[in-house]
Amino acid sequence: GWCPLSPAGAQSPQILVEPPWRPALLWDRVTLTCQGSGTASATAWHKDGRSWWQKGPDRFNVTESGTYQCGTAGTGLSPPVRVLNERLVLQLPARALLLEGDTVTLRCRG
Repeated sequence: GWCPLSPAGAQSPQILVEPPWRPALLWDRVTLTCQGSGTASATAWHKDGRSWWQKGPDRFNVTESGTYQCGTAGTGLSPPVRVLNERLVLQLPARALLLEGDTVTLRCRG
């Protein structure tokens, strides 16, 4: 298995979520893009903590709910992204870095 931490000096890959809300909703036709994993033809994806797609593309449309991560043996794994198939979900902007006192837009989807 891979160590989730990156080697010293290396930057962990990140998953770009489209539409840009988290948690993502399966019925929004979610696209995940792995940024910083190296070559697009060698992106590995993990789903629900397990190896799921060893030589996948760097970008794909999600068809199943779950928690996704991407990366390579050299970069480690990205932070997890949840994709849900729930009837009612509270979302916040995917790129929001929340600090105490910040104002953030939330939306209730149902």
